[in-house]
Amino acid sequence: MKKFTVSTKDLRFGDRLVPSFYYYTKVIKEENRKNGVEYITLGEYSDISDGEHSHIARNRKRGIRYLYGRNIKEGIVDFDMISDDSYISSFDYHAFPRCHIKENDILIAIYGTVGKSAVYKSAYIGEAGIPRHIANISLKGNCPVSPEYLTAYFRSKAGKHQIFSLITGNIQQLLSLKNLREFEVPVIAQEVIHTITDNEKNAIECETQAQRLILQAQQKLYMGLNFDIRAVKREFSFGVQYSQLQESSIWSTNYYDTLYVKTAECLKEYNQAVQLREIVDTGNGDEVGSDNYKEFTQRENGDKPFIRTSDIVNWEVDLYPDYYVSSDTLNDIKQSVRPGDVIFTKDGKIGCVGLITDADDVILSSGIEILRVKSSAEKLNITPEYLFTALSIPEIGGYGSIRRTVVASTIPHLRVERLKDIEVPVIAADAMKEITKLIKEAFQFKASRKRLLKQNELILEKFF
Repeated sequence: MKKFTVSTKDLRFGDRLVPSFYYYTKVIKEENRKNGVEYITLGEYSDISDGEHSHIARNRKRGIRYLYGRNIKEGIVDFDMISDDSYISSFDYHAFPRCHIKENDILIAIYGTVGKSAVYKSAYIGEAGIPRHIANISLKGNCPVSPEYLTAYFRSKAGKHQIFSLITGNIQQLLSLKNLREFEVPVIAQEVIHTITDNEKNAIECETQAQRLILQAQQKLYMGLNFDIRAVKREFSFGVQYSQLQESSIWSTNYYDTLYVKTAECLKEYNQAVQLREIVDTGNGDEVGSDNYKEFTQRENGDKPFIRTSDIVNWEVDLYPDYYVSSDTLNDIKQSVRPGDVIFTKDGKIGCVGLITDADDVILSSGIEILRVKSSAEKLNITPEYLFTALSIPEIGGYGSIRRTVVASTIPHLRVERLKDIEVPVIAADAMKEITKLIKEAFQFKASRKRLLKQNELILEKFF
């Protein structure tokens, strides 16, 4: 236990009486100064603004990428195609220049999930705009640190403690631009800054390559279906026989929606199709209870990342999720998660799919189902990588889960038995093998990205 005192004259933000709020200024900063660490004020070496304050109409299909605050994760930007209307028109983008961002700007969430940051790289994000929930930091030419070093420090324990010391608001947390400009950045040895910068750049390049390969695999699958699955259209009126309702026991219009029904019928008409229950064994995640949640700054050696449905980021489990679980809690959990497992969300944000890499050591929440490919599926050339690709296609994994989701009171839920009804197409063997090769390489890049970020975490922990 650490003890420190705070004078009444040093109380901030309405005499806030939370010890952890002052931990940075009274403990971390003082210890770092004793160790020779110098600080600069962020506002002196950067231009800081937030995004567009006006409402801009969004759509899901085309235009300029427009980010939500929740899209900013630790060191990466997430592309959430399930719950986000991700685009604005080119006209609106150019009409609202406040939303514009530049290459190498640091994007940081300042509302809600405050403090998560990433460097903007158009190579994998593309042209994009931001709303007021995100701030962008443009470092000046005389700044002694790099954008990559700054975002690495933001996600370190020391950086998190300092961010917490600047946050205001009780229900809705806010990191104001004024307080962000007062953020103190530690300047350490330049050779160390260069090492951290190179690791971050290489990590971003790994993610860029991974996304490119996943897109190639998805396009390969689309081409191998023998018909244009994206050309199937919705009919806005349809009828259902009572006998169908009795047979399915599903009283939901989505289940009978002609878009989903026709897509599934075409998959079976032009390809062999197998249900998930034929090719996978399933396993449940666990709910450990919110009393056992630990935040990043509270975690200890042996604690594991706790992956909730919101922590599946860009087809993988987040390296820095919101919560961790202690080793003591893990003694009661007999969960088996291993590299190559496909994961699929069945509660809340349903239909997110990911693949476990050999860099992941996590505990999955109860809203996530583990899909482990059976050895018998090899006869059909179905691998974990091919299954992941099929379920990542909106017209297969997305439509299949939407169709079978029911709402219990107000919470959407996909029962495991209905999840197993989703059908996966079996295309030409050569195409399936090529898809498997592409996805294996993609997730090797993703694993490398995580190792690089962990290296930087260890470097920064030695200094702070």
